[in-house]
Amino acid sequence: MTEDEFDAFYTAAFPRLTGQLAAFTGDHGEAQDVVQEAFVRAWDRRQNFLADEAPEAWIRTVATRLAVSRWRRAKRWLELVRRTPPPESTPGPGPEHTALVAALRQLPKAQRLAIVLHHLCDLSVEQVASETGAPVGTVKARLSRGRAALARHLTADEAAEAAEAVEAVDPVRKEGGLVG
Repeated sequence: MTEDEFDAFYTAAFPRLTGQLAAFTGDHGEAQDVVQEAFVRAWDRRQNFLADEAPEAWIRTVATRLAVSRWRRAKRWLELVRRTPPPESTPGPGPEHTALVAALRQLPKAQRLAIVLHHLCDLSVEQVASETGAPVGTVKARLSRGRAALARHLTADEAAEAAEAVEAVDPVRKEGGLVG
């Protein structure tokens, strides 16, 4: 089968095969996917389709097998999910996290962004400058002013808890901290 003959065959057979597989799967989107996959596989074998005399039957068989295979995978996944118990519960944010977020919200947007990118996302000053489009000196000033403002917004206990929270997220970055 030539490329033009295959294209004509595809144009004529795709809607019919999709309708048949939709009746089999109960899902039109799934039917389109498996029929399309069957046609992709047939494309590599298009030279042999003249000898087969039933290319549409071949496509339908491949598409049906693909649909059954997908259904079996989905069934196995569902069985696995049912056997795996859900996690007990996820704890909410601690008081140190809440205090840190509240303090960050009180900062001007530019300072808050610099603090978050540098201290929580662990970007270098140069990377923060590149990402925000600000000069390096401006980023350094925003970081300095942001840390000073955070220190004023957080009490001594909250500041210690916030520093511990940052260290828990990134134990390598102990120097400097969020406040200080």
